[in-house]
Amino acid sequence: MPDKQRVIFHIDMDHFYTAVETRERPELAGKPVVVGADPKGGEGRGVVATSNYEARKAGIRSGMPISRAWKLCPESVYLPPNFPLYIRVSNEIMTIARGYAERFEQWGIDEAFLDVSDKVKDYAEAETLAKKLKQEIFSKEHLTASIGVGPTKLIAKVASDYQKPNGLTVVKAEDAEKFLHPLPVRKLLWVGRKTEAKLKELGVNTIGDLANFDPSVLTDAFGVAGTQMYLMAHGVDRSEVQERSEVKSISHETTFEKDTSDAQPVLEALDAMAQEVSKEAASQKLFFKTVTIKVRYENFETHTRSKTLQFITNRPQDLRKTARELLAQYLRVDRKIRLIGVRVSNFVSTEKQQTLA
Repeated sequence: MPDKQRVIFHIDMDHFYTAVETRERPELAGKPVVVGADPKGGEGRGVVATSNYEARKAGIRSGMPISRAWKLCPESVYLPPNFPLYIRVSNEIMTIARGYAERFEQWGIDEAFLDVSDKVKDYAEAETLAKKLKQEIFSKEHLTASIGVGPTKLIAKVASDYQKPNGLTVVKAEDAEKFLHPLPVRKLLWVGRKTEAKLKELGVNTIGDLANFDPSVLTDAFGVAGTQMYLMAHGVDRSEVQERSEVKSISHETTFEKDTSDAQPVLEALDAMAQEVSKEAASQKLFFKTVTIKVRYENFETHTRSKTLQFITNRPQDLRKTARELLAQYLRVDRKIRLIGVRVSNFVSTEKQQTLA
């Protein structure tokens, strides 16, 4: 391509957990399916891990209390997470995707970036290659993927979400701003609910609004993140697709639909995240030694606390026990919790620890 313009794919599997469950149980096809805690007839205290599109039509979303999901759609099929199955399927999909890329970067269990700049000469070839990748995944794994194609990781990531499910969106460099600007500002990478709310207070509702906003005001309001958001609103992203051969950390966090001082749903959400984080570490053949928890109260006061273990592990029960110990001092009846997170780090590769189970 002229001037060696980059072509990046972002592949995002469609409602991955529930799609895998439906593949394994064809009788679930067309039904609303929720993976997460046991709703216990509406009395369950955990959270939703993910839901399929039929369940989302009823308003069910990831991170929602399972009791609320039950009230919205009691006829949904509620299933416990089967992480060994999801990880096994993820490994197969990532192996397929890796074969299409010059450089490959996996994001979590169901997403990846592919740099295919050296594989194609123009965007027409890129679109053909993306279709081939989607078809190979579907023919071998019977699952659909949405792919975004663009000149940067940012554009590709936003594009993959544009026509879900089973979508393919190609955005050329010259069309990047035209594509981005009508979209809600929340679609921009790294813009969460809190940032979105603050931007809306400034009158910024779309990415185009952000691109046309005074960058100095954004910097005053958000610090260096304001400058970064302004650049991203113009499609500027210089980050490279990098093989994560040395993962620094694996983390998950969840924001509760309502701030809570009730320890039970907080602990159940913590346990679910510990399970997911430990399984993700295992899928990448990693043992960890350091566990960190993150707690954000209703006033956005945020705390983190870490512990380095005397042994290496990737067992969910070890992570769950340590995370609960770290969290204990933050569970207070007079303080409502808004968000919790779990992170593991200080890794040792299992490939270097062949004698360990």
